[in-house]
Amino acid sequence: MIISFVVFLVGFTLVGLSSVWKSRGTAQDYYLASGSVKPWLVGLSAVATNNSGYMFIGVIGYTHATGLASIWLMIGWITGDFLSSMFVHSRLKEASTRTGEVSYAGVLSKWYGAENGRLQRLIGIVSLFFLLAYASAQLVAGSKALHVLFGWPSWAGAVLGAVLVALYCFAGGIRASIWTDAAQSSVMIVAMGLLMVVATLSMGGVSDVIIQMQAVEGFLDWFPRDLALPGLAGGILFAVSWLFAGFSVIGQPHIMVRFMALDGLKAMRRARLYYYLWFSAFYMMATVVGLLSRVYLGESATFDAELALPVMAQQLLPPVLVGLILAGIFAATMSTADSLVLSCSAAITHDLLPSKIEHPLLIKMATVAIAFAALCWALANEQSVFSLVIMAWSGLASAFAPLLIFLCLGRQPSQRLSILAVATGLLVAILWRYMGWHSAVYEGLPGIIAGLLVLVFSLRPRTDSKLINQV
Repeated sequence: MIISFVVFLVGFTLVGLSSVWKSRGTAQDYYLASGSVKPWLVGLSAVATNNSGYMFIGVIGYTHATGLASIWLMIGWITGDFLSSMFVHSRLKEASTRTGEVSYAGVLSKWYGAENGRLQRLIGIVSLFFLLAYASAQLVAGSKALHVLFGWPSWAGAVLGAVLVALYCFAGGIRASIWTDAAQSSVMIVAMGLLMVVATLSMGGVSDVIIQMQAVEGFLDWFPRDLALPGLAGGILFAVSWLFAGFSVIGQPHIMVRFMALDGLKAMRRARLYYYLWFSAFYMMATVVGLLSRVYLGESATFDAELALPVMAQQLLPPVLVGLILAGIFAATMSTADSLVLSCSAAITHDLLPSKIEHPLLIKMATVAIAFAALCWALANEQSVFSLVIMAWSGLASAFAPLLIFLCLGRQPSQRLSILAVATGLLVAILWRYMGWHSAVYEGLPGIIAGLLVLVFSLRPRTDSKLINQV
């Protein structure tokens, strides 16, 4: 098991380190690979970054506890993601090329060429905080798996992940991240598919599995019981809220920067094709594995549902294949952690400081410092992976998605109005979570709507009606 795991881990690291031979030694190349990434690499990298430890650990744990109702996470998330991509991705790539900016904050703040320094710094600060939280969740997810399968201390996996991410990001920047993402994608989908098939066969096949699921009270209900509203209305609201979770992808700097690195606008359709085919297949298998884990492992007040996948793998598979599963989990965490670390580095070197840092060594040192900060957060973290990821995801989306939507609509809000929209969306999402309402409705829904309303109703009256119809 250890040999299998180490072989895959070394392989990923070597793929990342090999990217140093393509490096051009510039900030544009370090953060955007000089805009030369092929569509299949962009698609696989973006989906590996999206489907992180959140999927292997968080979603499977949530499905284990919730049951069939978790399917709305998959349906809503993919649908919302797809709808947003139809409208935003190409326009963001075009703006990135036009402005010459290497950071997500830089593109949004200079969309029309103006030097909106205060807006760029605000986006940079918000990005840095939530992306660090997100990165720490990935390290925690990998650490949980190693703790279960190897009996290592709970901190060991986080340290190993942080060291490896810092190593190949130092070597090749986003190109290293994208190359390793593509390799990790293959291992992730094979690992999930393997466990799904083996678990189903071990429990007697599809028919027997369904019978066993039906025996668990409420497990095959279409909607969870703690809905915000009773009946069908609550179910629809629950599903729509997760559609907003998928739509929230446009507010995630670490994912959107992949499309900014694409080799030309004409390749966007092919990149999206790779992305959604892989995304749909992987999410569906993760949901099925989560359902199977509840039947196979049962329910216990002392059992951490987020450990369902590694525990089930250990009981069902021979050691070599357990190593493959663990490699898949660890690959998922690293494929997102490296992207998050690089986006944080870009926020520091290009958004927050008075003058941009262009020296390659200083940029790489900032990346290492961010990896260390994420590790410290992971070691002090007491939240679940699912909770921490959703908090970061919704915070970023609520802050940035409304502004990005308006920019893509061709609107040009002032710097003051843009800052107000960013702050309003973020504060509403934070308040929603603080009040405990996020268990019924994803907090990104009210956050994004609040930011949009600020922008819509702050425009001059003669343009309101037309713009509201566009939104």
